[in-house]
Amino acid sequence: MSDLLERLRGRGWRMTSQRRVVAQVLDGDHVHLTADEVHARAALLLPEISRATVYNTLGELVSLGEVIEVATDGRARRYDPNAHHPHHHLVCSTCGTVRDVHPTRDPLTDLPVEERFGFTVAAAEVTYRGLCPSCTRAPAQAPA
Repeated sequence: MSDLLERLRGRGWRMTSQRRVVAQVLDGDHVHLTADEVHARAALLLPEISRATVYNTLGELVSLGEVIEVATDGRARRYDPNAHHPHHHLVCSTCGTVRDVHPTRDPLTDLPVEERFGFTVAAAEVTYRGLCPSCTRAPAQAPA
């Protein structure tokens, strides 16, 4: 589970009402919201919050390393508060649902030395793609 609010308080991040609401909306397990989804949920808690404030706050959180910006195949970027726990992502190819997954092996050790081409590899981002249970159950649409 994300501990975003505690991490931000521990950093001494100035917690305005707008920042607090954005952090509250993002806090949780398997949270991967777009900026527009963050704004919509934040506006339910603080109706006067502007879209610009949400975008600026998300940018700050990414710059601080407290939130990860996740891009999935030309879709809107999503924001993941699970920044301090190693994980990868599982993405539904149909609806775009994103879930955190925790591999049992280190992907860096899976890359053979001869495939590194002299690079000093420091990190790996792995995205698994497939169909979520809802999209698997959905009836196939007939071609037009």
